[in-house]
Amino acid sequence: MTPNSAAHGERSAVRSLLRLWPYVRPVRVRLSAAAFVAVLASCLGLVIPLILKWIVDGPVAHRDTGGVWLGGALLLAVGLAEAALFGLRRWLVARPLAGVEASMRGALYERLQRLPVSFHDRWASGQLLSRATTDLQLLRLFLAFPLTFLLVNGTTIVVGCAILLLQQWTLGLVLLAPVIPLVLVCSLFEARYALAARTAQDQLGDLTTVIEEAVLGVRIIKGFGRNRSQARAFRALSGRVLDTELRKARLLAGIWALIMTLPELAIGAALVLGTVQVADGELSAGTLVAFISLALALRWPVESIGFLLAMSNEAATATDRFFDVMDEPVPPDTHRVKGGERRKDEEGAREEGGGAEGGGGLRFEGVVFRYPDAPEDAQPTLDGVDLHIRAGETMALVGATGSGKTTLTALVPRLHEVTAGRVLLDGADTAALPRAELRARVAVAFEEPTLFSASVRENVLMGHIGSPVGVDGEPGALERALRIAQAEDFVAALPHGAETQVGEQGLSLSGGQRQRLALARAVVGRPRFLVLDDPLSALDVHTEAAVEAALREVLAGTTALVVAHRPSTVMLADRVALLSDGRVTAVGTHHELLHTHAEYAALMSGEPAEPGTSGAPGPECGAPETEGSRP
Repeated sequence: MTPNSAAHGERSAVRSLLRLWPYVRPVRVRLSAAAFVAVLASCLGLVIPLILKWIVDGPVAHRDTGGVWLGGALLLAVGLAEAALFGLRRWLVARPLAGVEASMRGALYERLQRLPVSFHDRWASGQLLSRATTDLQLLRLFLAFPLTFLLVNGTTIVVGCAILLLQQWTLGLVLLAPVIPLVLVCSLFEARYALAARTAQDQLGDLTTVIEEAVLGVRIIKGFGRNRSQARAFRALSGRVLDTELRKARLLAGIWALIMTLPELAIGAALVLGTVQVADGELSAGTLVAFISLALALRWPVESIGFLLAMSNEAATATDRFFDVMDEPVPPDTHRVKGGERRKDEEGAREEGGGAEGGGGLRFEGVVFRYPDAPEDAQPTLDGVDLHIRAGETMALVGATGSGKTTLTALVPRLHEVTAGRVLLDGADTAALPRAELRARVAVAFEEPTLFSASVRENVLMGHIGSPVGVDGEPGALERALRIAQAEDFVAALPHGAETQVGEQGLSLSGGQRQRLALARAVVGRPRFLVLDDPLSALDVHTEAAVEAALREVLAGTTALVVAHRPSTVMLADRVALLSDGRVTAVGTHHELLHTHAEYAALMSGEPAEPGTSGAPGPECGAPETEGSRP
């Protein structure tokens, strides 16, 4: 189920559907014209019983063959006009509604890109996928058919009932007798069907998630021989979807049976009563024929109410699910720091940096971070982190699993927002920088590399700030990045070189190859700040050494924070920060920390540290850094 599904136990279908107006407004003229044409076509069909009355009471009663032919020609003309009008209605709505669906899908995709990482952590990808596909298709169908025909059929019923009453009011009242019971039954049906529709669509989203995970994780499933258990789990979830769909079908069958039965009984009663009146001479045969023909013509508008209401409720549920995402708040692009304070920070950074290029570097000041869904009394993931990485310096970040290293690196490009404290780039608070500007300064490479279903060139140049995907914004940038990541040889060996499509998630490549392309993407734009989360973990020893040698060229010209687990990666750094339980407990060179901090020495040796042997902080730990601390 979705995070917001519980909030929709009670809602108004009309209010939900009215939220679609901003998307429908641009095409309102064509939709209104289509509705008018459909109403005209439907009401034109009501003329046919009146023509039949004229034929029976006129030409047939007087044995006028010419009149019969004229009546037949009139019926044919009305039928052709009705068909042409309905065809025109379809033409009027086809293109606009496809545009509405496309604009809503584009708005949803844009929203998903702007929502924070914490949102995506909470939501299953299958739920989002079903909203962008199945739900939007339901909304397009609703706008094309139920929305129009609720108006058309409602108008047809009102006009038809008025004609019936004018023809013979006593018979008209007999036919109108089921109206009140039908209204009550439809109200009860709508409430129950809306709940079933929401459950079904949420379950379908869960089913989509399971299918997506099975496709992406097919190697794990096969590797552990879990085909049968996964199939059983899928069948169980699919069975729940089936049960819900059958419950919807039973509800729809029940309302359909009532909607069909009550009008049929009313028509039968009116037919008997009308026949008696014709026999008594109180009613002409033509009027009875017209009356019954008109009643039969109204069967479809009345009987369609059930499934039109069902489709409308499904559309209202789809609208709710669409706005579950659209209503999620997007963090402000910049916040907290005013322009004047930002300039003051930058000026202070320039003074501190002694006028050096990029003065200030990367600084964490009292940074506290707690995940949004964490209990309020839970210990923060990061609790008062203070750390300064000088301009042009490389800092290795070391710590045990769960110490908060990855979380700390995610705060630099604002993948997460700090709970308290601030992160400064060259003295500018990242919270005050527009995200586009911030991410033009910072490049990232994660331990788990993500590649897209695109060519090698497109994947790597995605990291070239200011360059559109697939366009080399700087001559030789791609080749340089591949050389640094030691990816030249294997890319050249691919069937089409850098133009080779790497497939979904890049799974056609090995883990080390994917990681090298992710590293190339991070360095291709010559970023001022580089954040690397253990970027070499999947490489063999020889490739790692070659990449490290080439990476030194990049690190010499940037300010870098590198999460490291192995001494070889740590040796790339000028200094090392030890993160323990969400705090920086030691800062110094690799050799200093090896001799002064037992926890660090244990991490580097791969042996567990003994309790109480963390060691006294070296001279650099918790104290202002000096140039003497650099190797």
